[in-house]
Amino acid sequence: MIEPFANPDRVMIQPEEITSPANPRVRDAARLRDADARRTTGLTLVDGLREIGRAAAAGVEIVEAFLDREAPADPVRAALVDTLAARGARIVVLARRPFDKVAFGERNEGLVAVARFAARPLEQFNVAADRAVLVIEGVEKPGNLGAILRTCDAAGIAGVVACHGGTDPANPAAIRASLGTVFTVPLVAVTTQQAIAWCGRAGRRVVAATPEGRRLWHEARLAGRVAILLGSEAHGITDAWQRAADAGAIDLEPVRLPMHGVADSLNVAATAAVLAYESLRQSAAP
Repeated sequence: MIEPFANPDRVMIQPEEITSPANPRVRDAARLRDADARRTTGLTLVDGLREIGRAAAAGVEIVEAFLDREAPADPVRAALVDTLAARGARIVVLARRPFDKVAFGERNEGLVAVARFAARPLEQFNVAADRAVLVIEGVEKPGNLGAILRTCDAAGIAGVVACHGGTDPANPAAIRASLGTVFTVPLVAVTTQQAIAWCGRAGRRVVAATPEGRRLWHEARLAGRVAILLGSEAHGITDAWQRAADAGAIDLEPVRLPMHGVADSLNVAATAAVLAYESLRQSAAP
């Protein structure tokens, strides 16, 4: 049985209930797994108590929240639903079939939210000038983007610039893989040219991880006013960065991580972790 929740006036009310997976609101929510639907509506799906809680704590607007009618009682979920209702979110109870249509994968925590969320515009990318940022170019897999955001959150990276297409930060899979840190780590999605121009204006040295780098990663200065640049595993970084360096628009330093096996590159999220924690180590060094 679903317990009533408190609305903003603290009046206990019974949530709406939907039993059919063909319900238009269920279909509209499920469509948010498609990038076109997210772009058109500005909405996305957030699945999981931790992720929804972090979105709410970061001030992200939660438009609607779907409760699994068959989920066992959970005081954490109940408190979160009360918080969302108090902030104006519409609370809807779903039978198992419609809930499965909007839920992500097999990790059912009994709550899925519809949130209004997108990466920030560049003019709102306000980050500490004395802390490293990570620039990722053409990273396509949502799991990699999510893992990179978790690493940046853990290692104290000031923010993330995602450029040259790749994964939509509002992809529900990226949100889930980030454990909700996509809502708390400053993040912008721009073109490569915009990213280059921002690095130049901000006076950020660009340290790029490439197989051709002459210096090892730990020999470069990765702390302070630096942008750590990573490209896709398939293509690396684009030539635009070297052209900008040749033109004097940015200061570019290629570095490499040694590869002693048969593989010619690391997973981009693993590379991000190595470089982010080296930046943290250097920042803490006397």
